[in-house]
Amino acid sequence: MIGYLAIPADKQSMVKGDLEKEISLALSNGYRTFLTRYAEQPDMLFARCVMEYRQQYPDLFLESILPTPAHAERFSREEWELLSRCDGLKVLCESCREDWALNITRYLIDQSSRVIVVYDGGADHDLLFAMDYAPTIDRAFRIIKIYYKTDRKTMTAVIALMLFFYAKNRWITI
Repeated sequence: MIGYLAIPADKQSMVKGDLEKEISLALSNGYRTFLTRYAEQPDMLFARCVMEYRQQYPDLFLESILPTPAHAERFSREEWELLSRCDGLKVLCESCREDWALNITRYLIDQSSRVIVVYDGGADHDLLFAMDYAPTIDRAFRIIKIYYKTDRKTMTAVIALMLFFYAKNRWITI
């Protein structure tokens, strides 16, 4: 799961429902291991949604990926409690580099066979990288779209990107 944004209050229940659908579909397809970068609101919402399936799927495994140990220093008590309920924790490196978000995105995609992205239509470099990179290494790719802050220039870029994926027969939406 990759998402680099704050979900607007009026979109949170929609995003939660879409995440639950994606997780349910993945579980019905035999997936039992889920990874999240545990950095932004969509990542933590994803972790909560995965945890809701634990009773039904006792073999479910949720691993949180952190860029550095220092990344967790800003966590709230609630975030620490949620992190403690994950089955695994991986820290990618000891110190934060400037390109940590790109590195963690690449790691998550490389380790996954299905990628779920929460996307608001903005021109976020790391999300656009994920949307471009995942299909090149034949990863199933799912997008949960919440368009709420787009201008004409951004929408043109997003439409061009959508057409690229569609032309390559890789565009999958929900």
